Amino acid sequence: MVSKPMPWTIVHPPTVAYFSMEVGLDPAMPTYSGGLGMLAGDSLRAAADLAIPTVGVTLLHRKGYFRQHLDAWGNQSESPAVWSPEEFLEPLPARASVTIEGRTVQIRAWRYIVHGVSGHTVPVYLLDTALPENSPWDQTLTDNLYGGDDHYRLCQEVILGLGGVAMLRALGHERIQTYHMNEGHSALLTLALLEERHEGRGLHNVTAADREAVHHRCVFTTHTPVPAGFDQFPMSLARQVLGEEPTDALQAVESLHDGVLNMTYLALSFSRYINGVSMRHEEVSQDMFPNYPINSITNGVHAVTWTAPAFQGLYDRHIPEWRHDNLYLRYAIGIPLDEIQQAHVEAKRELLAEVERRTGIRLAPEAMTIGFARRAAAYKRADMLFSDLDRLRRIASQVGPLQVIYGGKAHPKDEGGKTLIRRIFQAAAALGDAVRVLYLEEYDMALGKYLCSGVDLWLNNPQKPDEASGTSGMKAALNGVPSLSVLDGWWVEGHVEGVTGWSIGDSSEPGSDPSKEIASLYDKIDLIVPMFYERSPVFPGVMRSTIALNGSFYNAQRMLFQYLENAYITD
Repeated sequence: MVSKPMPWTIVHPPTVAYFSMEVGLDPAMPTYSGGLGMLAGDSLRAAADLAIPTVGVTLLHRKGYFRQHLDAWGNQSESPAVWSPEEFLEPLPARASVTIEGRTVQIRAWRYIVHGVSGHTVPVYLLDTALPENSPWDQTLTDNLYGGDDHYRLCQEVILGLGGVAMLRALGHERIQTYHMNEGHSALLTLALLEERHEGRGLHNVTAADREAVHHRCVFTTHTPVPAGFDQFPMSLARQVLGEEPTDALQAVESLHDGVLNMTYLALSFSRYINGVSMRHEEVSQDMFPNYPINSITNGVHAVTWTAPAFQGLYDRHIPEWRHDNLYLRYAIGIPLDEIQQAHVEAKRELLAEVERRTGIRLAPEAMTIGFARRAAAYKRADMLFSDLDRLRRIASQVGPLQVIYGGKAHPKDEGGKTLIRRIFQAAAALGDAVRVLYLEEYDMALGKYLCSGVDLWLNNPQKPDEASGTSGMKAALNGVPSLSVLDGWWVEGHVEGVTGWSIGDSSEPGSDPSKEIASLYDKIDLIVPMFYERSPVFPGVMRSTIALNGSFYNAQRMLFQYLENAYITD
């Protein structure tokens, strides 16, 4: 196939180094935990599509995030997600090093190549300290994603930020114009850039000009709308891990916050462009950080990655340009409804076959199937659907059968998230065959694609305003699956009532009223389920407009083009 130039190709695009603690590259590589890693992977795939000269930097995570195990009562246990980098990655001979607690830690890199529809490729470097010249403890620093205590985490962030810049130099990447920090984990790269300004002479006497030079090269995307999500470390630990001179330099340029090393504030203070991941998140972030100019670039998902084979074939027949330019999905509005329905039948068949393969349970293909798959965290309120079990039973008995499929991991230390999973198991037991409810183990990229494309309705009901963006509903939209969602994050922008889906609650103002939202949730289900079972074009029409309006816009090509225009290209 002859590759086409993208319609928005920039003559001299910048070279971007994209740093992220987690990146979802392949379902068999457990180098991600959830939405942040999925976004990073989709961003790099879109950069390859758009032929933006980009390199990705992350850690190897030899033991992954974790494998999730759920018993019959919904109790979660974990085991290491050990994998073999040799099966997926190319080891590189280059070496770099960082200083941690006064000792030298050696780093090597493995390379993964992302291929874009344009024929362009993006290398991703996964940093690894499992080298015999390192101490046994230092060899573990690239083992676990979000594992260990503050000491372990800060050492990991030294590897990512300082070590990432050192590795780029060792690999010959000398002409990076923009360093994009995807969340604050990599913010110590700013120290590496300051050191380069001083040409190895150390960090004594950092000047305002030095700070401005680094500031001009950095871009920061914040993803959390709550201060509890910031990585922050006591100054005593910072001095222990980084050493006196780097810590003094951070103090000299006023990059510390409230006497601690706060990685979010470090990234904020050194970035020329800062953005939240939705328009609502921009507002929330501006309130949190009133002294910094916050912009917004709403997240998007990589269309080809998240579109089911049945819908890929449908789009290839009707709008073949969609792979090179996702905006062409706008023309899905002209696809016959019966073809959209047939593609959905195929995607749903694939989902239910996968469910049966994993669980041995056969769900009914004709029953309305609701999907909810997110990281299991209390603010996402995954159990809201079960606030009134009698009403759910009544809807299912009087209108038509309902079945609900859940997925999502709770962080090993998040007891609130684990309790949430148990509550869903309890509701499933109480409902029995009246409403079939399944919670699937090991929610990952592969299962996510099945779920987002195969269910009939995507449910999302986070506590407002804690949803920075969310992307699962965007993946569903690419497959004609409408959302029923709280008006927060991206859904404030993507929601058109009865056209792209439905809202839970009628207010787009920040802040949740749980009792009103629960009442609204059931009222909307009372509306949607009869619509699904009617032999009319109404529900298929919503499916089609979901593709045309949301699928065509909430994709990673549009997102990366906005980063290119607004953040990456400088005067």
